[in-house]
Amino acid sequence: MVKITQNVEAAYEEETGGYGNPPDSTLLHIGLLDTFDPRAVEMNITPVPSLGQSTDAFHAKGPKNVTLPLKMACHGTGWQSILGFAIGRTYADALVTAGAAGSNLGTPMKLTNSINSIAVLARETGGDFTLVGGVVPNEVTLAADYTTGGYITLEANCTAQNSEDSTDGNFTGGFYGDNLSDNAFPTAPTSDPLLPTDLTVAYSTAVQDDDMLKLNIAAGKYVEIGERYLRVFTLADILDDTLAVSEASVPYDGVLDLTHARANTINSVVARINATGLSTDSAAGSGAGNDASANLLKGIYKMTGALKSIPGVQSTSFDGAEGDMALFSNLKTVSLKIANNNKSIPGKTGTTWLQNNAISRGKADVTLDLTMTAEDDTLYDKYVAGTVIPLIRLDFGTSGSLALTNGTITSFSRPLTPGGEIVDTMSIKFRGSGDYNNFSSYAISADWTL
Repeated sequence: MVKITQNVEAAYEEETGGYGNPPDSTLLHIGLLDTFDPRAVEMNITPVPSLGQSTDAFHAKGPKNVTLPLKMACHGTGWQSILGFAIGRTYADALVTAGAAGSNLGTPMKLTNSINSIAVLARETGGDFTLVGGVVPNEVTLAADYTTGGYITLEANCTAQNSEDSTDGNFTGGFYGDNLSDNAFPTAPTSDPLLPTDLTVAYSTAVQDDDMLKLNIAAGKYVEIGERYLRVFTLADILDDTLAVSEASVPYDGVLDLTHARANTINSVVARINATGLSTDSAAGSGAGNDASANLLKGIYKMTGALKSIPGVQSTSFDGAEGDMALFSNLKTVSLKIANNNKSIPGKTGTTWLQNNAISRGKADVTLDLTMTAEDDTLYDKYVAGTVIPLIRLDFGTSGSLALTNGTITSFSRPLTPGGEIVDTMSIKFRGSGDYNNFSSYAISADWTL
């Protein structure tokens, strides 16, 4: 019988026990797939010539190199997991691990130095299964095209540790040794995939407000600010329980949820911090009291024991409809790329020689590419002057949002053709904000759970 793609579907599970360790647990549906190849295997065979032989007399087998190309519609939560794992998971309360109580789901709060991997199971109607373990997104691209029909898509170039096949889903005795034949295969998400019109892209039209929030916290402590959480750490790099759990806006010691109604403005953040005794005279910056706390610049800031200014963008709006935030108008295409530049570490597991026996996280590049109908020279002027765009937000409505902090326009073009439309094309790279530790990890920050 001829094999057809209509008979293939895919599910995944996070490898909570570590890289290359499928947990044989609940499977989740990936969503609508456009590109998918669970058997992208390169065996690295090298022909070996020899004197006295008419042709290569030997074929040397090298490390098995497995990759997994994925391109999916932003449908259900599969795309959030892949994109989130490309950013990296951070636990809001910093101490719990997967499976523990508290914030065990974690959020893609910032770029991390660790690897999050999944196992992918492909099933063909009537039998035949392929299990791919140690799947790590190396480069992901979120794309929305407003000029044609279609959904928002996420394309991920993933490395994988190994791939193996089974006729019934029972891999017992194989490389991973899991029996997935009794695991319920998930149904596809029932919600509609996201359209480009479900995405709004807002940016700061002005320079940052350098003292949007002023914190007076003991010297040596530091504050991390992401798209969802503000976290206070002590000199010992543990969350400060002076900001103790007292209400829903403080879900864990040392953690303030900026999406909560009692912490979603600068004034309410100041009230929570001053009320706990962590500080007694923290204050809103000039004119910033009612502005959205989500518009603080994402980064890591070291406290001085006196009023420390945290920059932000003055706007009461989350999606860019007011103040110093505005929506990009007349967008044609949006493309957000995270390139992690991961390093594969060849080695043996048992008797199997694998190219990606382990994976080391590389230096990430976060780039936003935009095309739009030209309106004025605002963005061109920023490009020529080298002016930083303090904050850009991609808002997916009920599907969450992500913030990009301190973007520099690295390329800009506006070609002119007779009788044609004038189109701006630009590329923007991001570097986070702050003055302490790895503040650049907050170049990108998302608010959904993983």
